[in-house]
Amino acid sequence: MSEPSDLAKLIFGRLTWEAIPFHEPILLWTFVVVALVGGVVVGAVTKYKLWGYLWREWFTSIDHKKIGIMYIVLGLVMLLRGFTDAIMMRLQQAMAFGDNVGYLPPEHYDQIFTAHGVIMIFFVAMPLVTGFMNYVVPLQIGARDVAFPFLNNFSFWMTTSGAVLVMMSLFMGEFAKTGWLAYPPLSGIAYSPGVGVDYYIWSLQIAGIGTLLSGINLIATIVKMRAPGMTMMKMPIFTWTSLCTNVLIVAAFPVLTAVLALLALDRYTGTNFFTNDLGGNAMMYVNLIWIWGHPEVYILILPVFGIFSEVVSTFSSKRLFGYASMVYATVVITILSYLVWLHHFFTMGSGASVNSFFGITTMIISIPTGAKIFNWLFTMYHGRIRFDVPMLWTVGFMITFVIGGMTGVLLAVPPADFVLHNSLFLIAHFHNVIIGGVVFGLMAGINYWFPKAFGFRLDPVWGKRSFWFWLIGFWVAFTPLYVLGLMGVTRRVSHFQDSSLQIWFQIAAFGAVLIAIGIVCMLIQFYVSIRDRHALRDESGDPWGGRTLEWSTSSPPPAYNFAFTPIVHDNDAWHDMKQRGYERPLQGFKPIHMPKNTAAGIVLAGLSSVCGFALIWHMWLLVGLSFAAVLVAAIVHTFNYKRDFHIPADEVVRTEETRTQQLAAVHV
Repeated sequence: MSEPSDLAKLIFGRLTWEAIPFHEPILLWTFVVVALVGGVVVGAVTKYKLWGYLWREWFTSIDHKKIGIMYIVLGLVMLLRGFTDAIMMRLQQAMAFGDNVGYLPPEHYDQIFTAHGVIMIFFVAMPLVTGFMNYVVPLQIGARDVAFPFLNNFSFWMTTSGAVLVMMSLFMGEFAKTGWLAYPPLSGIAYSPGVGVDYYIWSLQIAGIGTLLSGINLIATIVKMRAPGMTMMKMPIFTWTSLCTNVLIVAAFPVLTAVLALLALDRYTGTNFFTNDLGGNAMMYVNLIWIWGHPEVYILILPVFGIFSEVVSTFSSKRLFGYASMVYATVVITILSYLVWLHHFFTMGSGASVNSFFGITTMIISIPTGAKIFNWLFTMYHGRIRFDVPMLWTVGFMITFVIGGMTGVLLAVPPADFVLHNSLFLIAHFHNVIIGGVVFGLMAGINYWFPKAFGFRLDPVWGKRSFWFWLIGFWVAFTPLYVLGLMGVTRRVSHFQDSSLQIWFQIAAFGAVLIAIGIVCMLIQFYVSIRDRHALRDESGDPWGGRTLEWSTSSPPPAYNFAFTPIVHDNDAWHDMKQRGYERPLQGFKPIHMPKNTAAGIVLAGLSSVCGFALIWHMWLLVGLSFAAVLVAAIVHTFNYKRDFHIPADEVVRTEETRTQQLAAVHV
């Protein structure tokens, strides 16, 4: 086979037919299935002529509510992909003992466990959390939209572009084989000469830009756009946790951007930031990645704490116990989350003094977290508790998360961590807090705010089935990993020799299957709920008896959210309004100024993903063209001033009269 010409290298870089994994039957069949499913979806959208509607009303929308919903849809779609990786790993570990090498080659298994971690953190948990903050925060603070509506659309599509690049690695090239944090020297060019680490770098860089801009946007929204009377200590707890989360995003994500840029320079230009020679220091990468990585854990969990606060208060029919202490605990967690990163590498030889400091700070951070648990319990105490689906997820979280927290305190002790750090015990702990905390909270939030977004509830029967399969499946899947970890079984291993361990991995695989059934029940819940939406509709628009301001709007809310800016007197704003006998005005409506939709966000993000793909494959001509196109598109959008429209007063009157009728069905 002849060498490609210089022109071909300039255009196609490293991309050849060999990059497509025809020799990998699993990937080939995956591609066939994805192509078939994609074809069915595209065919259905085309058949019902939905492309124009989706483009006008959703893809180009700058309405924070629609963008929030799209974030959540992205997170749920990527959940299916990320969980498929988890099932494949569990099946491999349940089979691969002794002479049976399982069905996954080692290099394929390494790609799967790296992709699983990256997808679950960056493209499942982050989009779901950001989606809730986007949807709920402006409604809770009495704002018509976020501070920078176009930036919101652009942020979403940048996150989506990062997810697209990760998915492309399945069918063109490979993904990283390094683990989800890509430690050097394994991620350096000497040990990972392929494109897998480059897919990792550029997908996270593109998605990270979207996340950072979203964080800036939401901070500006919360600080500058609160309704009159809503002081900081009258903000709903979910808004408080969102504010602290986005402060962490703005502080932490530039570190991720910088460390990935330095790793890219090592790989592309031969610098030596993280090599073992020529002045490099691989441990500096570990420090930098965890200076981002540990705040990231709290970026995921803090909004979820806010969701649980809203759910517990609503379904206990009580004010949240200890509002001020909840706020202070949230702020303390935000600060301390920046002082514990080194506990992720106690075993790296930092010394007793350093390890002691970080061990103590790690234990201290459990105190404000425990205070939140007690506040929720005291809120439930003597409350009229209703065990609807969101409350079930909340109670399941309390039990699961407390146990995960206790194992975290154990790992905060350096001598114990020396024994357990590289074992499956740590994997069980991590999933204990991420699934038992973040995922359970996101499921509670989906069930809690779904009627606000769509005007009807999710089916409770299938919701409860999903909850029980998730809860039982989680403990069946991860309790064996605690046991195996205490027995000294290391993580990141795809094949074992000791056959006595196999039964534990088989139990864990069965637990993963139970969780898979829980996910299927959730999908059925969506289908049944949409099918029976008229029976599940609540004409009051306030199905749970919510206590915060978002429930004072119609369900779903109009594009402008509030015809009149509400005046806030209490941190339970909507409950306080009902107590005061609040009556909505029926006259004096004026046309409402709103920004128009724009295609600039999706165009810029699409060009960015093309640029990222070209950088991965060293297609330097396409890199230059796509980067220039990004700059031109950004400049054109900057000078496009005609982006506004007005909602006529008569349309506002009709909408508000409908909402007034809804409110007649709401009782204190």
